[in-house]
Amino acid sequence: MSDAHLRSSERALAFGTWLIVSGAMLYSILTVTPLMAAHTPDAWDWTAPILPLVVDAAVLIVVRLDSVLARMGGHGGPWPVALRWMTGAMTLLLNIGASALVGDMVGVAVHAVAPLLLIVTAEAGLAYRRALTAAVLAAEERKQAQRDAAVRAAAEREQDRLRVERERRDHEAAQAREQREHEAKLARDADERRARILREEADRAEAARRAEQAASDERERREHEREQAAKVREQAARQAAAQREADERRRAEQARQEAVERAERERADLLSAGPAAERLEEARARQVVQAAYEARLTQRQAIELTGWSAGWIAARYQEQRELTAPDPRPVLEGASQ
Repeated sequence: MSDAHLRSSERALAFGTWLIVSGAMLYSILTVTPLMAAHTPDAWDWTAPILPLVVDAAVLIVVRLDSVLARMGGHGGPWPVALRWMTGAMTLLLNIGASALVGDMVGVAVHAVAPLLLIVTAEAGLAYRRALTAAVLAAEERKQAQRDAAVRAAAEREQDRLRVERERRDHEAAQAREQREHEAKLARDADERRARILREEADRAEAARRAEQAASDERERREHEREQAAKVREQAARQAAAQREADERRRAEQARQEAVERAERERADLLSAGPAAERLEEARARQVVQAAYEARLTQRQAIELTGWSAGWIAARYQEQRELTAPDPRPVLEGASQ
């Protein structure tokens, strides 16, 4: 049976159950109300329909909740069963009560039809709903199993496709790798040939370079030897020139020393004569003034040694100072006495 048939059967069961429940409730209210009115004070006759309504409401709750629980595959325990049978028994007793009180067995049988039909319908409907729910669950499980099988089949097909695709890619990759390796081998062989040719050319070029380098080294060696010989000759010439310069400086220093010693002797001779008895000749007086200046004698001492006037001596001392100054000025000849 398909899911649509199960759903249709469930709807038919629900419609029939509620139709029977509604008819039984209406019939029960119409049957029980006179009985309740006959056993209720006249002032409270208006409350007669309340009891059948309460009992029928309990029946309605039982039927409704049982259908929900059956649809959900659950079970409410013993209390729903007790409520269902208690409401069924109350409905049956209320419906046959009036006929039973007067001993009308036909009326009892007639009024027992609706409550008994309601009780049996409730029990049968619960069993039907449970069976339909189990069938729906089984159908759903089958559908779920079919869906799972379809998913697994699709997954297997996808895995097969992926495996085939992977094998194809691996095969293509292997072919491409072999092609690359072959091309790389050819390239390596070509590179090795080029490298061998380049090495041979480099070896020839290196041999030529070494030969040229050897010739260049030989030329440089000869040039170095010539330069060294020239340097030796130049050094010998410089040493000889330095020796000559040293000899010349030594001779010049010796001559200067001799001149200084001679000047010292002459100055000592000039200054050792003592005070002049009379004025010396001008040339001799100039020599004495120069010696006195160099010996750092005072102008008074120079006056005593030469016999010349203080003005003339001061002028001569000024001339000596100018001559020995860093930037000597020319001495004016013919200075006055």
